[in-house]
Amino acid sequence: MARRLTDQQRRRIALQQTRRRSAVASEDAPDETQLGGEQEVLIVAHYGRQVDVETLDDAPRSLRCFLRTNMEALVTGDRVIAKLPTPDSEIAQGVVVASSARRSLLSRPDSRGLLRPIAANIDVMLVTIAPAPEPFPFLVDRYLVAAHLYGIAAAIVCNKTDLLNDENRAVLDRMLHVYQQIGYSVFSVSTQQEKSLHALRQFLQSKTSVIVGQSGVGKSSLIHALLPDTEIAIGELSAGVEKGKHTTTTARLYHLPEGGDLIDSPGIRELTLPAIPAPDLLSHFADLQQHAHDCRFRDCQHKHEPDCAVLAAEQSGKIFPERLASYRHILTNLV
Repeated sequence: MARRLTDQQRRRIALQQTRRRSAVASEDAPDETQLGGEQEVLIVAHYGRQVDVETLDDAPRSLRCFLRTNMEALVTGDRVIAKLPTPDSEIAQGVVVASSARRSLLSRPDSRGLLRPIAANIDVMLVTIAPAPEPFPFLVDRYLVAAHLYGIAAAIVCNKTDLLNDENRAVLDRMLHVYQQIGYSVFSVSTQQEKSLHALRQFLQSKTSVIVGQSGVGKSSLIHALLPDTEIAIGELSAGVEKGKHTTTTARLYHLPEGGDLIDSPGIRELTLPAIPAPDLLSHFADLQQHAHDCRFRDCQHKHEPDCAVLAAEQSGKIFPERLASYRHILTNLV
């Protein structure tokens, strides 16, 4: 009978395999003395110890680069310093030698609770919903909290508006109204209706964006509509359970024809928030936080305490009850 490995043994074997892969990558890397000078480039895709990069000049080149050993984790959207082969060189690959400062980093916790970076230098997170699967405010607000936590602006995109009907229209109209009233940009689009995408295209100019949302809301289809000449795998909505089949395999950055960049970020079906201290959660709900300063008690839970300014604001219609309910739901599920 085969002997079962302990968790410690499995981790040690995985570490050895990772080191062997890194050693192979280093052996395959080109001789840096045969490469040109250092220059800043943009990572457009990431594959372990190798990345696809683009130069930032007027005639951009795309090529594969190896990473120097012991470099920090890099992700799509990072700007890095690389040594590249000259245009007339027989060498096809370059070497990333250093990283540049980031203006933002989108991350998510892995199975062990450690933050894993997803994409860098994001300007706006497009939180995407659709008539199906049914959207829930607390799921949308988890994305909005994450965006605020990482210093990234957010906008709401209601996709698949061609599926709106008398049964779902009122719920979606109410959700979009709430988010628009508290200051988020809101877009209603359908990949079947080209004109509906015009405002979104204009909004994305000069920005680096990432699309997030539940599986099945049409993230890849939306990117395909924004980039009709780009081949992107598109999953179909699973029958019965109405959850999309995940198709994207690696984070990739695309250039939009009207200007700006868009990153298709895999692995985000229902975003898991990092560990946030419960007292800090309200700071990511700006519309609620502005009233909390007037609460009688500094540690007010905004449930039934006397002289709670947040509850008073809800009763007077100054805040939306959906947002307070969403805050409480997320607070209850913080780990």
